[in-house]
Amino acid sequence: MGFRILVINPGSVSTKIAYFEDERKVWEEKLHHPIEELRKYSKLIEQLPMRKEIIIESMHRHGLREVELSAIAARGGLLKPLISGVYRVNRRMLDDLSSMKYGAHASNLGAILGVEIGQPYNVPVYIVDPVVVDEMEPIAKVSGLPEIERKSIFHALNQKYVAHIAAEELGKHYEECAFIVAHMGGGISVGVHKDGRVVDVNNALNGEGPFTPERTGTLPVWQLIELVLSGKYTREQLWKKIVGQGGMVAYLGTNDLREVKRRIEAGDNEAKLIYEAMAYQIAKEIAAGAAVLKGKIDAIILTGGLANEQDFVDLIKERVDFLAPVKVYPGEREMEALAYGVLRVLRGEIDAHEYS
Repeated sequence: MGFRILVINPGSVSTKIAYFEDERKVWEEKLHHPIEELRKYSKLIEQLPMRKEIIIESMHRHGLREVELSAIAARGGLLKPLISGVYRVNRRMLDDLSSMKYGAHASNLGAILGVEIGQPYNVPVYIVDPVVVDEMEPIAKVSGLPEIERKSIFHALNQKYVAHIAAEELGKHYEECAFIVAHMGGGISVGVHKDGRVVDVNNALNGEGPFTPERTGTLPVWQLIELVLSGKYTREQLWKKIVGQGGMVAYLGTNDLREVKRRIEAGDNEAKLIYEAMAYQIAKEIAAGAAVLKGKIDAIILTGGLANEQDFVDLIKERVDFLAPVKVYPGEREMEALAYGVLRVLRGEIDAHEYS
């Protein structure tokens, strides 16, 4: 039967899991976490028992037992900047993820969940291309204030994977291509891919780029400072307003694009404005990436869950398709990318890095 790999991919409002036998995906399930449920937890790490329980329930429902696994592949979280590749989960990594030393994001829970599930059965756990892959050019890290350096935090796993697919379809190697890739989900990152590296990208977590279904993106700085100094909010409350309770959910009370579309069809003008504004901001970020590449672009790539919404995709395309052909890969290929990376380690084709 070959190698048996469980893939765990925690997102802001869901946990995706999948089971692979070698390259073959046997099953996949997306476990949804309603925003009302998530609001019960004051800290991200407190979600751990809830997510672990429903993962194990799903595994057992599919007839899969922990002892049968060859390895667990988990989505990487917020760690120190790393080179691209596969990393073995070790104690240092777990400490950094659980303490939220480098920031709080649902992806931090991936490796921890993997160890919680696999360790009692001696199942090794790995992460692949975590969100802190850093290939940015020095010029792209200059912020305008010496005390603040722009950081690379983005959907590296899915962006890299779909970029490789697009390159193959063009009959090229990824290292020969120039792409602008927009991953559009609970978070939105727009990466500039050049010669096999993501040379510039918005920090999709800490407040850069377009607003998203639940994040504010870039905000007017002075107005934000006034809000911070108003004394109305604690540090934790401000963080939640920016990540988790900002963006579309702040305006409309929902992070579900399908619900927003239903409201638009019912004549809700505010829903229409926010829906179109999110597409507008994504298009602006893509156009900024075109300047980085000096207009020499092989393709613009739209991916992530929001790319399943054709009307939303069309709003972006009509603003950017003059720059380059637009290729759309709806959903995420992260599960396949995670499984394949770990499979190559299990087969001895590549070595896993050690986090230190």
